[in-house]
Amino acid sequence: MNETPVSGDRRTRRVSLHHAFRAVKARHSAQRTRMDRVAEHLTQYASSPWFFWLHVLWFAVWIGWNAGVAIGAFDPFPFGLLTMIVSLEAIFLATFVLMTQQREASIAELREELTLQINLRIEEEVTKTLQLVAGLYTRLGHTMAQDSDLERMLEPLDASAIEQEVTAQISEAAREHPRLARAWKRPK
Repeated sequence: MNETPVSGDRRTRRVSLHHAFRAVKARHSAQRTRMDRVAEHLTQYASSPWFFWLHVLWFAVWIGWNAGVAIGAFDPFPFGLLTMIVSLEAIFLATFVLMTQQREASIAELREELTLQINLRIEEEVTKTLQLVAGLYTRLGHTMAQDSDLERMLEPLDASAIEQEVTAQISEAAREHPRLARAWKRPK
């Protein structure tokens, strides 16, 4: 099967886009601080089944030992020392998880912006292609039908107008459904 240059260009663009997305993650991975690496490793470990089962075993042994089953209880009920240790662990784990999530969110935001910019460029290219096809169509002696959709497609995209329209739709939906108002925060 012979491939046309156009399909080769598409494949090249698709590969380039894949590399661009990977490059964002790779660039940020290379710029991680020691604390970022520690936070990422602790988050990965804390989300593992081993971490869960280690805690189940630890709590069972601690509570069993201090509930009077064994001699020499050092943290009698209501297990104040255990509560303090678990609370401190939760504070530190939550901090590390938030650090990791913040880093991942910034990477996702960059990817989203990259996708938006690529989509806007694609829209410009599609509009230009439609204009060229419409020009060729009339040069071949055919008359263009009055098509309001086609006329709209031939005009350049107004990204800010679309943003305002989407924001207005979200605001209207939030007014109709108060729970949405809490879930969606308008960007500043």
